[in-house]
Amino acid sequence: MSTQTNVSTDLFGSARLGNLNLQNRIVMAPMTRSRAIGNVPNSTMADYYAQRAGAGLIVTEGTSPSPNGLGYSRIPGIFNQEQVEGWKLVTNAVHKKGGKIFVQLMHTGRASHVSNLPIGAEVLAPSPVVLSGQIWTDAEGMQPYTQPKEMSAEQIQTAISEYVRASKNAIAAGFDGVELHAANGYLLEQFLNPNSNRRNDSYGGSADNRNRFVIEIAKAVAAAIGSEKTGIRISPYGAFNEMGAFDGVEEQYESLAASLNEIGLVYVHMVDHSSQGAPEVPESVVLKIRKQFKNTLILSGGYDKAKAQSVLDDRKCELIAFGRPFIANPDFVDRLKYDAELSPADPTTFYTPGEKGYSDYPNLN
Repeated sequence: MSTQTNVSTDLFGSARLGNLNLQNRIVMAPMTRSRAIGNVPNSTMADYYAQRAGAGLIVTEGTSPSPNGLGYSRIPGIFNQEQVEGWKLVTNAVHKKGGKIFVQLMHTGRASHVSNLPIGAEVLAPSPVVLSGQIWTDAEGMQPYTQPKEMSAEQIQTAISEYVRASKNAIAAGFDGVELHAANGYLLEQFLNPNSNRRNDSYGGSADNRNRFVIEIAKAVAAAIGSEKTGIRISPYGAFNEMGAFDGVEEQYESLAASLNEIGLVYVHMVDHSSQGAPEVPESVVLKIRKQFKNTLILSGGYDKAKAQSVLDDRKCELIAFGRPFIANPDFVDRLKYDAELSPADPTTFYTPGEKGYSDYPNLN
């Protein structure tokens, strides 16, 4: 944690993240955009990310470390060589623009439909608790979520090894690091939350047991690629994908933060979804995680310029993540800095294939 009073907290000033020099304290948050045809990154995606390389750090859309984690249509993976080669297009394009980029590793777990998975892949989760509602599939349109299979002890170990392999692939593809997605109701948070984790073995029951899977993955990935290249995203009090708060949530995340600090992760990225209707993350949670985790803290969720600068000045975090404004404003950092008008995004093209509503938004100039 940065506690030096002589360190600038200017939102638009340079910052350090582990061994990296960032051009500003603005993070482009991960956002699913569903443009990876065949689950392989492509040149259109390279254009999209390079256009937004003015951010101090880009975190990519959720990217699966396993065929089992490709729960949504057209999301990318990073578990085979074709995907690694596709991601090289992206990292090269971003680095040529002077940007830094982490890949977010997202296994969808039970938030999935089997039609979105490759042949032979399975919908897995900590417990066989199916999500209500429906999910889009390119093959069959809207469909009910698939009933997940409870992961065996062997499948848990396989998943950990998949995260390690994907992290090594990420470095081979030119990424500056990886973000483990333990938020938004995907596989890692499904283990953390007792609403989805009904296990009675060493990965379920107590808070320490529910933290175990995430800690083991974080430890294994940090050992494989370096803790200075490993971050994590969490969403305590998040409600997406039927998570929701539970008794002891603050204490569990405080303990998790302490464990992640021991591992030496380069950052914790905490998202507050209250701007989208979820319960607000209490100040007490931020302070507890801040106390336990000594490296960089990224806060995300409904920030504007004034609020972002305020929390930086109060040293509640080191970096601020912005999401949706980046969609229609590839030059968002400049627009924010000079108080320029923001272009509106077209929500009908958030998840459609192709360049429209993706890489065709113009800069202000």
